[in-house]
Amino acid sequence: QVQLVESGGGLVQAGGSLRLSCAASGRIFSFNAMAWYRQAPGKQRELVARISRGGSTNYADSVKGRFTISRDNAKNTVYLQMNSLKPEDTAVYYCYAEGIRNYWGQGTQVTVSS
Repeated sequence: QVQLVESGGGLVQAGGSLRLSCAASGRIFSFNAMAWYRQAPGKQRELVARISRGGSTNYADSVKGRFTISRDNAKNTVYLQMNSLKPEDTAVYYCYAEGIRNYWGQGTQVTVSS
């Protein structure tokens, strides 16, 4: 059983920055990949960023160059650094762990005001 707990969400003005954290109760290195998804009201959940066990990263085109996914294996924590935030980034952000079993965090709200 693995629990993922997100933190760091909140209200920020456009152009600002936030860093989201996802703390796992297990070793994140045991997973094939860790990822961040987001879901805005009325829209489907979409992949924002992903980092593989080997460290390869992928980003949605909409966030490329602004967001950075990283991890600290010793702390079993995945981060999403979000810079130059836009109102369009407003969504609930979810942490996701890929492995033999998959896990979702509970989500954290990010609201970007104009």
